[in-house]
Amino acid sequence: MTSTLAFAPLISWPALAGLSALALAVGALGLIRGGAAGWPRLLVLAVVLAALANPRLITENRTPLPDIALVVVDQTLSQAIGDRVARTEAALAELRTRFGRLANLEMRVERVTSLPGQDEGTRLFAAAERALADVPRRRLAGVVMVTDGRVHDVPADLGRSLGAPVHVLLTGAPGERDRRLAAGQNPGFGLVGRSATFGFTVEDPGATGEALVAVRIDGQPHAVMNVPLNRPATLEVPIRHAGPNVVELEVAPGASELSLLNNRTAIAISGVRDRLKVLLISGEPHAGERTWRNLLRADPAVDLVHFTILRPPEKDDRTPIRELSLITFPVRELFEDKLSDFDLVIFDRYRRRGVLSAGYYRNLADYVRRGGALLVAVGPEFAEAGGIADSALAGVLPAKPTGAQLARAFRPAVTEIGRRHPVTAGLAGAGNWGSWMRQIEVGSPDGVTVMTGPEDRPLVVLDRVGEGRVAMVLSDTIWLWARGWEGGGPHGELLRRLAHWLMKEPDLEERSLKAEIAAGRLTVTRRSLEPGAATATVTRPDGGGQTLALEDQGDGSAVGRLPAGETGLWRVADEAGLTAIAAAGSPAPIELAELTASPDRLAPVAAATHGGLSWLARDGVPELRRVGAGMAGGRGWIGLVERGDHVVEGLREIPLLPALALLLLGLGGLVTAWRIEGRR
Repeated sequence: MTSTLAFAPLISWPALAGLSALALAVGALGLIRGGAAGWPRLLVLAVVLAALANPRLITENRTPLPDIALVVVDQTLSQAIGDRVARTEAALAELRTRFGRLANLEMRVERVTSLPGQDEGTRLFAAAERALADVPRRRLAGVVMVTDGRVHDVPADLGRSLGAPVHVLLTGAPGERDRRLAAGQNPGFGLVGRSATFGFTVEDPGATGEALVAVRIDGQPHAVMNVPLNRPATLEVPIRHAGPNVVELEVAPGASELSLLNNRTAIAISGVRDRLKVLLISGEPHAGERTWRNLLRADPAVDLVHFTILRPPEKDDRTPIRELSLITFPVRELFEDKLSDFDLVIFDRYRRRGVLSAGYYRNLADYVRRGGALLVAVGPEFAEAGGIADSALAGVLPAKPTGAQLARAFRPAVTEIGRRHPVTAGLAGAGNWGSWMRQIEVGSPDGVTVMTGPEDRPLVVLDRVGEGRVAMVLSDTIWLWARGWEGGGPHGELLRRLAHWLMKEPDLEERSLKAEIAAGRLTVTRRSLEPGAATATVTRPDGGGQTLALEDQGDGSAVGRLPAGETGLWRVADEAGLTAIAAAGSPAPIELAELTASPDRLAPVAAATHGGLSWLARDGVPELRRVGAGMAGGRGWIGLVERGDHVVEGLREIPLLPALALLLLGLGGLVTAWRIEGRR
């Protein structure tokens, strides 16, 4: 309960001040002229002024409110190394005990963790503002931060907006050292088939010499190199395929290490293809020729070179030269000088007519073995003697003709293995496709048969030859699908998949392992031509591992999922040695960039807010004291401001000059003045 004197004037304060001055002047004049009678008149004026001032005694019933002290506990990735977790929890327990001994003080704890999929670093001040959203600053006694000092959201005002001292308890130890890999300025994308320059630095303060750095691309070893310490270095990285190319670097441990988590870094460089160069060689004209041309010309990423060979060079029917071809067929340029520049070569119903010599067929076969892509679509000419199956190209073709052809309607069907192969798996409308009209019979093929015709005879055959790939379509009537015959079929999608499989697109690999992280969950997809469930080993960013069961989906894929709450690089490997990488947030999180504890970022905050800073490993938990405003920290102690805030629950007002008392005083003064003047 608290009592205070208050006034509730009946007129405004300026008017009351003017009347008071006038009354004082009149009273003084009365004393000078009226002698003893002036004092009663002055009393009457004082009573009138007091009545106008209306003094009152106000009594409040107050309930004190406890002050608030906030403890912000850093539980991000960098706090998980060494003894920091145990040291943090021990300090928090000691703070709870000591806060409990202080009267009228409430302790709040806000734990700050790394959010899945986000890489914003340690944001302690944002967490403090969030925890104090319902607390008036007049009740805040102080903020205590238990952290390693690696904070990434220090405000420009150095915490002064909190309106209370900020104290820092560092969980590390003075003089810590740690080696780390730091990525430099790196490109976001590169052209497939070329190289990109990757920059990085091996940081090891105080150390000299070199360190051994291992390089992996998409999980596979690429190179080992010696790199000078504390100096920028570069690495030429080949872009092998479209999509993310994940480059990992790992440096050998140094003499002093807090953790090996930041001894590796990674960056994803997106591979983009330049314009694809496709060479299309058409033999005798047929209805399906336009299908190939339209499909390739419709793709803006394809640079198509198309030649149609209408007649052999030895034929002479005395047709004028100006009425023959528009351009001379550049055989030597295409099949000697420029062959390796093409991403895909297509032979569409090509018949040997002496245009290509035996050496050019050998060049084409070598082109495939060195990594080239060849697509052969055949018709009746393939069954004839002396065709391309009797050339040097036969060494890379997966199927050889028997000399027979089937000239009747049939509906193409996907084989059992084709239902698992990414080229034909899940093609729309399977089983309801329109008919084809002709198929070339072949012997037992090499490679994989993904589609068949009548009597389960091979129709679409895929094969790997050396480092290259070959696909054969043993019919020249796929164009019927493009015309919508009997409902048509997915000719565009099938041909697109064939072309991209031949050019080694990762999404169309029949044996692959893929990992993706979305909405805080890791999804692992394994493709294989062998049916059945599988298992994979998942390595988390912190180095821990676990086994993940993959369930067969029936389409060549097996899928497994698990929560992915840690930011960083997740690695997946299966029994066959395939590896995949997925990043939750950044592949190299800010939290793991610097692991040594440091006062550099928070010491200015503590100084600006009159707080304190100490090392738990060296100084222990400092003593807590209640202090007034001003300096709130010293050697071995930290201060919490005593605010004294309260809530008024009741109010009572008592007039100090009751009306009867004022009346009696006024009348008494008038009567006294009248009597004094009456005696004169």
